[in-house]
Amino acid sequence: MSFLTLAGVALGLAMDAFAVSLAAGLRLGICSFRPIFRLSFHFGLFQFMMPIIGWWGGLSLTGWTRSFSHWIAFGLLAFIGGKMLFNLFSDGENQTCGDCTRGLSLVILTIATSMDALVVGVSMAVLHVSIWFPSIIIGLVAAGMSVIAMVYGCRLGARFGRWMEALGAVILIGVGIKILVEHLLA
Repeated sequence: MSFLTLAGVALGLAMDAFAVSLAAGLRLGICSFRPIFRLSFHFGLFQFMMPIIGWWGGLSLTGWTRSFSHWIAFGLLAFIGGKMLFNLFSDGENQTCGDCTRGLSLVILTIATSMDALVVGVSMAVLHVSIWFPSIIIGLVAAGMSVIAMVYGCRLGARFGRWMEALGAVILIGVGIKILVEHLLA
């Protein structure tokens, strides 16, 4: 696999993490080092691990993961985005926003954005491509894109407040729909 091809795959896989990181930054509004590090580290780690897991599974997982991974990703992202919208509009100004870079929300977001990386790992096994270098590049690109998106999202969220938080929720739901539509039309 050429480096240019690998860079394209890494950027393609990082787009979901970028969009979710942007939404997380919009939601938080004001970011410090810790939430940015938590989200980018976990996105990078999961984007690194999932191709390896898929590669190890190889051919035996091909039909299994392709049959439902898009439904899982869609459901998880729609759930988080819907919860954000519900919380935003349910209690007005008294509603406080949780930190989606912690706890169960963090786990759900990292799994949802890395399901495609699992399938990429299976594809690399079928093509007999060594997995370690591509996984490192995929993880680093996802982490870097997440940092950029979080910083940008935080700046927009601090400036525009609740409207940007609503946009962040819509972005999460949109990413889930995009994943579902791509897999259903493929």
